[in-house]
Amino acid sequence: MPKIKKRLKHFIWAASAIVALTIIILGFFLAWGTRSFDEFVFFAVVVGFSPPAVINYLDYRWKRAVDGHLPDLFRSIVQAQETGMTLPRALEEAAKRDYGPLTAELRKMTIQISWGLTLEEALLAFARRVDTVLVHRIVPLIIEANRSGGRVEKVFEPMGKFVQSTLTLQKERYTRSRPYIAIIYVAFFVFIFTIVLLFRSFFVGIEGSNIFGASVMAPEDMKRLFFHMTALQAFFSGLVAGKMGEGTISAGMKHSLVLMLSGYLAIKLFL
Repeated sequence: MPKIKKRLKHFIWAASAIVALTIIILGFFLAWGTRSFDEFVFFAVVVGFSPPAVINYLDYRWKRAVDGHLPDLFRSIVQAQETGMTLPRALEEAAKRDYGPLTAELRKMTIQISWGLTLEEALLAFARRVDTVLVHRIVPLIIEANRSGGRVEKVFEPMGKFVQSTLTLQKERYTRSRPYIAIIYVAFFVFIFTIVLLFRSFFVGIEGSNIFGASVMAPEDMKRLFFHMTALQAFFSGLVAGKMGEGTISAGMKHSLVLMLSGYLAIKLFL
């Protein structure tokens, strides 16, 4: 799994925003004031968020794989240093093993050290490239331990345990949040079912009637209102699901897209 570079992320966000804006402008000239304009805006949002959602998910999986191999890396460094190797040499030996996506970054770091960079500079560059919360936390600790001298392997052993416990807590948090994510999905589909039931059994039957002296909305206007409600409910419910499940709002984009497309199909098929 390749690393998603920041430049590529920014390009995809910019390109998606331009395409989405183009669709909205096109809809403004072709269908302003009609229900079709709502669909132009809807698909502009879908098109605008789909590529960033995919990139964000791939980047999340890459970072999770990197963090998942950190305890194994620390164990290897401890074993190497116990045989008398220096920290740079231990990192060089570790780079020969398979740590998933972490291996390529280790090799880059060892190459930089061989080209003349200090261990501290190479570690800081490594942290910038990998850019995970755990790596940003542990790199300063490694640098300080190396500066202080002594038996650096004594630092890596508890650090590996800390990383392992952090990963375990993250996994437990995700496992515990899954029922709440499921509740969000169920609540959304109950919302859709309620809309369809109300429209078919109530609003269609009173078309053209006057209730308390006020005329009832036409079915087409009611469909448009329900479409707006469904799209907004799907979008924000998805963001909440991402925040609850993975801790970031951006992780909810994939949930938003799934709910929005599901809601759109339900409105089209049943209203």
